This record gives sequence, C-alpha cells and structure tokens, in this order.
Amino acid sequence: MTMDFKIIQKLYAGLPGKIRRARNLLARPLTLTEKVLYSHLSEEPTRSFERGKDYVDLNPDRVAMQDATAQMALLQFMMAGRKAAAVPTTVHCDHLILARVEAKTDLAHSLSANKEVYDFLHSISQKYGIGFWKPGSGIIHQVVLENYAFPGGLMIGTDSHTPNAGGLGMVAVGVGGADAVDVMAGMPWELKWPALIGVKLTGALSGWAAPKDVILKLAGILTVSGGTDKIIEYFGPGARSISCTGKATITNMGAELGATTSVFPYDERMAVYLRATERDDVAKLADAIAEHLAADAEVQEDPEKFFDEMVEIDLSTLEPQVVGPYTPDLARPISGLKKDAQEHDYPDEIRAALIGSCTNSSYEDIERAAHVARQASRKGLKARTHFLITPGSEQIRATIERDGQLQALTEIGGVVLANACGPCIGQWKREDIQREEKNTIVTSFNRNFARRNDGMASTLAFIGSPEIVTALALGGKLSFNPLSDALVNDRGEEVRLEPPTGHELPTRGFEKGESGYVPPAANPGSIELVVDPKSERLQLLEPFPAWNGKDFTDLVVLLKARGKCTTDHISPAGPWLRYRGHLDKISDNLFLAAVNAFTGETGKGKNVLTGETGHPFAAVARYYKSKGARWVAIGDDNYGEGSSREHAAMEPRYLGCVAVIARSFARIHETNLKKQGLLALTFTNLADYDRIQEEDRLDILSLQEFTPGKPLTLRIKHKDGSVDEIKVKHSYAQSQIEWFKAGSALNLIAASHRKEHK
Repeated sequence: MTMDFKIIQKLYAGLPGKIRRARNLLARPLTLTEKVLYSHLSEEPTRSFERGKDYVDLNPDRVAMQDATAQMALLQFMMAGRKAAAVPTTVHCDHLILARVEAKTDLAHSLSANKEVYDFLHSISQKYGIGFWKPGSGIIHQVVLENYAFPGGLMIGTDSHTPNAGGLGMVAVGVGGADAVDVMAGMPWELKWPALIGVKLTGALSGWAAPKDVILKLAGILTVSGGTDKIIEYFGPGARSISCTGKATITNMGAELGATTSVFPYDERMAVYLRATERDDVAKLADAIAEHLAADAEVQEDPEKFFDEMVEIDLSTLEPQVVGPYTPDLARPISGLKKDAQEHDYPDEIRAALIGSCTNSSYEDIERAAHVARQASRKGLKARTHFLITPGSEQIRATIERDGQLQALTEIGGVVLANACGPCIGQWKREDIQREEKNTIVTSFNRNFARRNDGMASTLAFIGSPEIVTALALGGKLSFNPLSDALVNDRGEEVRLEPPTGHELPTRGFEKGESGYVPPAANPGSIELVVDPKSERLQLLEPFPAWNGKDFTDLVVLLKARGKCTTDHISPAGPWLRYRGHLDKISDNLFLAAVNAFTGETGKGKNVLTGETGHPFAAVARYYKSKGARWVAIGDDNYGEGSSREHAAMEPRYLGCVAVIARSFARIHETNLKKQGLLALTFTNLADYDRIQEEDRLDILSLQEFTPGKPLTLRIKHKDGSVDEIKVKHSYAQSQIEWFKAGSALNLIAASHRKEHK
C-alpha cells in the first residue's frame, strides 16, 4: 500500500550494470556510498568526480516531508506550476503536537489548534499526488523506516535527521524545502560530491552499551562540523552485530556531525527487519544482489585506500556515553560524568528524563528501557524525576502496549506522550520549573542546543541511550552511575540494576494500531486549495526579486553572531512552529536566540540608521527594509548548524538580507541560502571576521564576474573613514549562480515551466 515496489524492482535490475560501469570508469573498487550515488546520477558519467568539489545531478527515489517544513515546501511547490509530484512523496504530521499532559489529551488539543494547517496539508497532498500521514501516526523517520526505506535507495527529506534511513542501507539526505520542490517538480537534485569517512566497527556491544553510544562516541571524536560535506560509511564485523533499528539510531545522529548522511551496508539484520515490517519481497530482491549493497571486498580489506578519513571503534570496549550540555559533541563516558558535573557546576539533580523520539523509539530501545523499569519495580524503585516516553510511531506504540513495555514504564512513574516529536524539537510545555531556572534534564534525543527542548537557555540537556536515561530517572542525579552505584529503595535497602536485555523485534510481530495513512486522491483535479488571506498560519508566497545586475553597496550589518549560531538561534522552533506556513509572521523570530558579538546580548541589536539600541533583530530588519536599506549578517564557525529548516534562510531574504558572510557554514543551511537567492560567503582569512564593526558599511564587488571558484571582493567602510578590502570565498557552481541571478532557485523552476507551456 505505502511502498513503491516497482521502483525498487527497476532500480535493482539496473544496479549491477551501473555499478560495473562505474567501477570501470574509476578503475578501482567502490565504496557503498559510491555505488548508490553513481547508480542515481541523472546522466551517464563520463569521468570520476572530485570529492568535496564537484557538483552532480542525482535522481532521488522519493521525497519525505514533516509538517513543519512541508508547509513552506508545498507553498513553494504551488508556485512551480506542476500538476503532481514527479516522484513518490509523503507528508508526515509529527512536529506540531504540543507535549503537555499525555498522549490522548495532547493529540486532541493539537487536532483542534492546528486544524487549518492539517486541512491544508491534507488537501494539497490530495491534489498533488502525495501520501499523507495523519497526526498521531508517528515521527517521520520512524514511519519512513517502517514503510519506505530500502537498501541501495536514494531519498531526500525536509528534515535534518532524514539519514535515519541509512540504518536500512539507504543514502537518505536532509535538505531544505526548495531542494524537495526541485525533485517533486521532476528536476534533478544537485549535491556536492562528498568526501568519505569510513568507520570500522569491531567486536560487539554488551552490558549497558547500546548503539546510541557508538554515535555519541563518534560525535566526541569528529565534533559537530567534522562531517560537513562528507558521508559516513560504516562497515566491519561490528556493523553486522547491530540491529537494523540500532543502525538507524547511529545514522540519525550523523546529522549532529554535520554529515551529508550516514549509511550501513545491507546485511541479515536489515533483512530480518524488512521481513518483520512485511517487506519480504524487498528482502528477497536485496538478498539476490547483496554484493552490490555493500562496499567491495577490497574496500573493506584495505579501507585507508578508499576513504578520506578512518575511525575505528571496538564495540566490545565501548562504555555508555553521555554528551552535553548545549552541544552534542561534548562527550564523556558515564564514569566521567560525575566529575565533569562537579567541575563545571552542572546541577546534579535531574528535573526530567525523556526517552523515545525519532532517534531512539524502536522496539528494541523501549524493550531495553522497560527491562530496567521492570527491575526497578521488583526492587522497590520509582522514578525520582519527571519521566516522559515518546513512541516513534503508532505501530511501535500499539506493539509496546500489547507486549507490556508501556505498562512497565508507567508503573515506575512514566507518562506516555503522543507519537510525535514533542520535547525533542521544542514542543514541550514545561510547568515543573520556574522560567530561566537553571536545571538539568537527560534525554535519548539527538540535539541539546540551548532552548532546544523547552525554550529555556537555563536548561542543561544531556543525551544518552534510553536505558541509561531510564536508569538516571531512577537515580535522580547526574552523579549516579548505574554500572557501579547502588540505589536505596522504598524499604531502605541498597539495590543495584543489572545490565538491560531485550528482544530486537517483537516475537509476535508488530501490532499495526490505528492506520494513519491517507493515499492521494483518485481525482486530484477536484481538489481546491484555498488559503485565507487573513490567516495567521498560512500565507501564499510572492517570488523574491531577481538580482539587478549591480554590485551590492552601502550594506548595513544587522547581526554579527558570536559563537554557535544554529538554525535554532536563527529561527527558533517551539511556539514559533505555528507560523511555519506564514513567512511574514514567523520572520518576527529572526535571530531571536543569536548572540550579538558587539554587546553579548541575545536577540537584540542596534539600528544604525536611527542610533537606537536594544531592539529585536527582526524589528531592526523590518525598519531597514522599509527604508530600502539592504543588510548582511556575519557568522562565526559552522553557521547554520542543526535543522534543515529553510525558514532560517527565507526569513533573512524576506526582510532584506542580501548576503551572509561567515567563517564557515553547515552544509544544509549553506544550500538553503543559495536556493533563496542569497550570497553565502566565507572569509578567506578567518581573522577577517574581527574586522567587521557594528556601524560598518559593506560593499560586495565583482558580482558581474561572479563565477565558480573566483573570490569576490568585500569592501569594509568603517565609521572613522578608513577602508579595508578583503577577499571572500564562495562554493557556488554555475547552476547555483543562476539561482542568485534569478532571485531564487524556485524562480528558475517557474520560468522553465512557463517556457515549456508557451
């Protein structure tokens, strides 16, 4: 019903020949990543591609969108002039459900509060041949893994954790909505040919160690920018020892390293999962071409020859990891957490513990957490903090309810939330602490930026595996180590927790639960789309203006960001999710959490035209726009880290930004800026960041000679009359320069459609 078997059949039938031709072209063995990419090129390759430099056009097998990003993507698709999505596409309603009480209450409230948006997404999906997953069906990545992901496939999704499908051998890449629109409109998808990081796994996990600990360990090694413009490919005997859903946890969090995506080779654990999710026919096809769904043997035997970087992790010696706060690469083994907490004055008391999310809500995850909970019940222990559980899908929820895991978790004090993202993406209405009260939480989620979970910078979020988080909920303190420490139960006895165990998959098969899938309409022409012009949730888009052919002069500096400036800093989520379909409304959150390098303030800056200070950046930007003053934003390292949300690029564009100049960019955000017709530039000399002052005026010169590989000139005119001229780099391909000239990539698509239908 929900999977496109004929597409998989066709891909697999042609795969051996395409891989053979690619192997001959490169005159060497191939990695798995290369096999997938070469087999999805839009044109037959005539040469090898240079990693980290060449851009290529690819044909993805499908597109997936979550409700928060789908709104803007589909509003853009409406402008493209196409009658239907050209590739299989789905929308998943998972982001807008507020976590406050418990699943049924929260879902009912969401259905009422977001009715206008859900009705729009449902009707536009019906009209354009898109599958629709209703609110409560589950989190996009879990639903995709259960229904759509397949080994050797290529998928893009408008969520940065789309790489979750890499756990099932798919090259799945998080993108902005404009990229999705390209593919849905029948155009190729452009990607910078990635560098490759090989991760060899040996040994096998045991005791308290879990798949989550693999990626937390790797985050500590590679950091949040170590995977930029790279694909992480796992292999080795240790890879085969990890379940399919465990692999998905690892690839999901590759996004925290900035990686384009992560992928595991096809193996028996994937075949078992395919069969458990009623895809025996796909498993049979994959088994028949298994050699083409993994790296060539020579690559695995001598990986240093084929990967740009190599990391080796011995699973047998891996200790559970805990990362945070404020960044997912601040890693240490749990045995070192107590000392770290004391040295850095992290609050020892845990105020909330949360498990589940798209990253860790598989049957195996919940089963192992429930094993810890059952021990606690037998030994007279209860959770000593708020303990929240988020099932990843309706299928998971129904199955763990049938098999008793939910009961085990609620018996120790757990509260079950809706099958949605909830606290993981800021949709958590906390009522247990005072505003800006410094506090500690622990989660099994994937991100822990300031304000990420509850909108409060005072919350210190630490990430661990579901079983470790469950144990910490019982201990109630960061200083508790379940591997070595005892707890005192309600009878005053000292008790210890044993390492968790559990089934990888349900022995009685998955329980389907309530179906949430709605297929596209049989008669899409009968569907009418109406957006109320008075709506506060949805707004039809107007094309951005094309470049006028001149250099940008006398630009003012709206923001110079200091330190980490993620998409959560540029365009926060939480309560702002309600405006994701209304560009004007959501633009009021622009740079709300960004740190002003000139003052140290958060979210506020100086209006250099009036001299007034302390105003929200969005208000200053609106003033500049009203006066016809174009502006730039200055960024630090890895600017735009985090989510795929293109709002972080569309809002600056809408409010008058023409360029973002940073020390470096995160991959998805850099592409999003380009797609919206903005200049994404980097300092040739990183120290030039320090030259930019609050009242400078900037000129971006040489735009008439804007060509791939050629730097542009930035003239910095200081208030005292002095002038600096520096070179700024860019990574634009010629096709991307055409986006800039046209005003956006979407403008080019629409123009192409008009030309076709003249």
